[in-house]
Formats: sequence, C-alpha cells, structure tokens
Amino acid sequence: MSRYQDLAAATEKLIADGLLRPGDRLPSIRQACRTHALSPITVSSAYQVLESRGLVEARPKSGYFVRARFGQNLPEPDMTQPGSDSTGLEVSDFIFRILDSSKDSAVLPLGSSFPSPALFPLAKLGRSLAAAARHLAPQDTLNDLPPGNAELRRLLALRYLAHGASVAPQEIIITAGAMEGLNLCLQAVTRPGDLIAVESPTFYAGLQAAERLGLKVVEIPTHPRDGLNLEALADVLARHPVKACLCMLNFSNPSGSLMPDARKKELIALLRRHQVPLIEDDVYAELHFGAQPPLCSKALDADGLVMHVSSFAKCLAPGYRIGWVAAGRYVEQIRRQKLTSSLATSVPIQIGLANYLKQGGYDKHLRQLRLCLAAQAAAMIASVERHFPAGTRIARPQGGYFLWLELPAGVDALTVHQQALAHGISTAPGPIFSAKREYGNFLRLNFGHPDNERQEAAIALLGSLVGAAAQSVPI
Repeated sequence: MSRYQDLAAATEKLIADGLLRPGDRLPSIRQACRTHALSPITVSSAYQVLESRGLVEARPKSGYFVRARFGQNLPEPDMTQPGSDSTGLEVSDFIFRILDSSKDSAVLPLGSSFPSPALFPLAKLGRSLAAAARHLAPQDTLNDLPPGNAELRRLLALRYLAHGASVAPQEIIITAGAMEGLNLCLQAVTRPGDLIAVESPTFYAGLQAAERLGLKVVEIPTHPRDGLNLEALADVLARHPVKACLCMLNFSNPSGSLMPDARKKELIALLRRHQVPLIEDDVYAELHFGAQPPLCSKALDADGLVMHVSSFAKCLAPGYRIGWVAAGRYVEQIRRQKLTSSLATSVPIQIGLANYLKQGGYDKHLRQLRLCLAAQAAAMIASVERHFPAGTRIARPQGGYFLWLELPAGVDALTVHQQALAHGISTAPGPIFSAKREYGNFLRLNFGHPDNERQEAAIALLGSLVGAAAQSVPI
C-alpha cells in the first residue's frame, strides 16, 4: 500500500478499536505530518479516504472528526399504518400514570424527555440570570409584556436569519416554554370540536393539549427516517375539514425522523393550497448530528401560515421555561391569547438569556452538545444491537436524543416498562405516543445521558426482558 493508505488503515484501526471515539478530533494535517514524517498531501489524502468511508467528517476551520457510526445489524421499523378516521381524545390519565411512575430520582431515566443537566452551561447561565436580576429596572416589567423582551426577540430573529429565514422580531412572541407556545397556537386557530392532523406516533404533550382544548385528531402515517407521509396527509386534507397540522419535522419525538428538505417544500406547498396552518414543534432542530442544520420551515413560509414553536429547554436551559413562537399571520391572536392566559413570561430570565446569547458562547456550546449526543447515540445503538433479540427494529436518528425501538411481534411494551421499573430503569412505552394507544410493541429510549457502565447494564437487562417476553409469545 502507498503511504497515505497505510495512514488511513492505521487510523481506521484506532477507530475500530475504540481508541478514537465518535466526536474525537484527528490530529491536524500539520501535526500528523510531524508525527509520521509525511507530506501534507499524503496526510490529506489519507483523511479523504477515511471521509469517503464514512469514518470521519471534515468541519470548516475545525479539522477532521470521528463520525458517530450507527450500526446496521438491526433493520429500521416500517412506515406506520394508523387509521385515517378522526379520534376523540382520552389520553391524559393514561399518560400521567406512565410518567408519574418514572419520577423517582434513583431510576435510570431512559424514559425521560430531557437530557442530562450536566450537558448544559448552567453555571454560566446562572451568572447571566443573576446579573439580569440585579439590574432589572421597574419599567422592564411593563416593557417586556407580550410579545416579550425586545433584545431577546431581536437575537432570535438573527438566528432565524442565519438559518435562511426572514422573521421580524415583531413576529416573535416569548412564551413559558414550547408547551405554552403549542397551546397558544392551537387556541388561535381552533375551537372545541375542531379536527387537527398529527403525526403517528406523536409527542404525547401535543395529544394532551388537544384533549384539553376539546379537539379531535386524525393520525397521519410516518416513516422513522423521513417523517410524515405527505400522500396520506393530502388524502386527509381532501376529505376532512382539518383546521391545523401539528408536526415535528426535525428529529421528531419519539421516532427521531427528519423530513428531507425537498419534502418540507412539498408539505408547505400542500398546506398553502388548502390554507391549513402548520404548527411546528421544533425544539430539537439545533441538535443535528450532520454538519449543516435542517432546512427551517419559516424559510419557506411566504404566506405566514407557519407557526414555528421552539424553546431553549432541550438545547441550553432546561427548567428555565423560555420558549417562543414565530407566529406568522397569527401574531396578534397569539399575543392576545398570551396576555389573557398567563400575562407574561419571567422578565429576569428573558433578560438573562439575552445576555448569555450576546456573550457569544451559545454556538460553541451547541457544537459540543451535538458531538456528545451523536457519540451517545452510537453507543446506545451498539448496546441495543448487542443485547436485544432477533426481531427488534431500530430507528437511527440524525439528531435529537431519542431512540425508537420496535420490539418483536407480540411483546407488550407496557409490561416491559413495568418490569424495567422494578429494576430501577424507566422507559417510554409506545402507546403514550398515539391517540389510539397503538405501538404496543414499541419503546422510546433517551440517549441524552452520559454513556456509562450503568446504562450498558440497563440496556442488557432490557434486552433480556424483551427476549424473555418474545420467547413466551404464542407461535
């Protein structure tokens, strides 16, 4: 072999042996030249070979990094097949029972909806918040009534602009987390008894919000890789008086699916033809594993039909309860709903977050967070492939921090959930993600907590529980 092939082979072995792990930076070309007495073109050629094999990725101005590799030993789930009829909702009691069982701090939170607090710059955020509280002027409590703190909204508008979307600060309304944002959007465009379209599976909080508002839902099939089935949605829109479409287009909860850019354009065009607003829950968009962020739906929103909802809870400040809505043509309705429901969102926290964003460390934090989550995803997928039985299927997310598993046919996820809890492990069983309590043999696992021996042991135990359940299923 030539010298560049020798270096590529040696580096590949370091990755295979685990000495170089996902997210690790390879030596710079200059450093590798000194270490191996090679020319820059030889090192560059070796790194390009590794990149072509999918082992590393080049990042502008940063160098080459080991890519997270998601194993291929288990297949992915198929497209879901929910019924296309509308459903009245009675899900809250069922969901609360499941969630309450997972609150014990001694339980390993594989069923949690939040990543580890250790992943966030909470000390630095705390200092920004303390400074905001010290310098809070009495007039700020009035100035920052809905739509919210002007500086924070300006900074958010700049982030939209960096993602190719022209969103005026006046269009942005600060909310008490994304959940309030979703509720305000639904209230702006629906009345009790109205019908909305949701993904299937879908995040249970959206179902709870719809139930609280007296809405009916129609579930649209999704694919665990590409998301919403647009052909099925088009059929529903042609046959039903849908008032809104509530979706997660980027790294959906629970499946982790990412709608490709071309399909997003088709979705926006379809909704425009029917004049149906899109309420997008987009809290995971910043947690992409690829070099480029996904296409922002607001960049396609020529008619103001998109209500884009997000928050800092999943990527920066869990517990701070600061979210926002880029409300499009519905900005005034949502602002009034906000005033009449909760009046305002915490003023010091808005100012503190604005101060943090201006300091310039947010994007560095996000880069580190993405690397960590990608590595943890690869580690959990590898654990599942080692320990779960034949017949298991696994979605391979391109961002976020959830892993969606289809268990062998006949295995009851609720039973596995209860058995795992008895061993100090929480999971999120599939039925909580469906208005009709479907996905009885699915589990959602959270890989947003540092990979360690306890998690490996937990995955091994879950695999044994699933394997025992699969063996007891009648043939």
